[in-house]
Amino acid sequence: MAKRILVVTAGYGEGHNSAARGICSGLARVAPDAQVEMHDLFIETYGLLNEAVRKGYLALINRWPTSWGYVYRWLENKKDYAGDFRKFGRLKRQLGSLLDRFQPDVIVSVFPAYPYLLAELGGSNRSWKNVVVVTDSITVNAIWYRCVADYFLVPNEESAAVIRAGGVPESITRIFGFPVSPVFADLAVDEPRPDAEDTKKVLYVINPPNLRSLDLIQRLLELEVHLTVTVGRNEKLGRAVQSAAGNRQIEIFGWTDQLPRLFRRSHLLIGKAGGATVQEAIAAACPMIINHVVSGQEEGNAQLIVQTNSGAIALSANAVVAEIQRAFTDGARQWQIWKDNIARMSRPRASLDIAEFLLGL
Repeated sequence: MAKRILVVTAGYGEGHNSAARGICSGLARVAPDAQVEMHDLFIETYGLLNEAVRKGYLALINRWPTSWGYVYRWLENKKDYAGDFRKFGRLKRQLGSLLDRFQPDVIVSVFPAYPYLLAELGGSNRSWKNVVVVTDSITVNAIWYRCVADYFLVPNEESAAVIRAGGVPESITRIFGFPVSPVFADLAVDEPRPDAEDTKKVLYVINPPNLRSLDLIQRLLELEVHLTVTVGRNEKLGRAVQSAAGNRQIEIFGWTDQLPRLFRRSHLLIGKAGGATVQEAIAAACPMIINHVVSGQEEGNAQLIVQTNSGAIALSANAVVAEIQRAFTDGARQWQIWKDNIARMSRPRASLDIAEFLLGL
């Protein structure tokens, strides 16, 4: 009988949804006959109210990242997460209805609210395996692991050490890597990483989207690099980038499904320390210069890159340019060190390995 696997997520930061999509894609590759459903129950339950709260959250972390750090640390110090989530009665009822209809064998939570609700719904007689997929590195908030689960899947040893120190037994901790799209595994086989002798390719993923990035783009265009910029669905920003470039050569992408290929072909990535972005850079073995860090959950992602000497943090245009120049001088010696180190962390098959693990439960 085909396994029934439920993946539950929430749109509060792209890392959660990216991990959920990666897991679903991995399951589709490994077991196309499995019955898999992915749900954002916050959207399904609260609709427009959730969208307003989500936009407020994203505005806070992008415009006032330091302020969010205070909220993040306040959450870290709370004691009764289960009691707080009992207040989400409508969300709990929506989840209960989904469980009654779908009858899952395995529930995969990539957002920390769900395990607390599942504990209320299932009790000791639950029929499903409860798996938590942690999407953060190093600065893993306690809300992730002070819940009841059969297994905790983490992206790296550094995160595993944090949750073990928080009381999670080693026997239910698994390190698979971040569940990036299986396309990263395809590219790892089919396409070699760029060599130091190639034309230097720099990818700038603009996030958060704002016109302040134009100053950095103008500075990057003065360097001897092939520059590619992604602006997502922000057409106004795309036009501004094109105008800033003038007649100088630049590649500009709006929304695209080619990010894995762009990551893989690039020597350096410039971007924020989001969970998905950092982990996709690792999967593609692309050294990273981090130019934006949200206090709290993103600090650990940035720390992972610096701690493993796989890139650098540079929070101003001048600092970014200086790091690029440092990377490519002296025969690209610093870049080669970054490249070798990030390649050792790379787990492009993570979503496929997680899928096989889930199917074996």
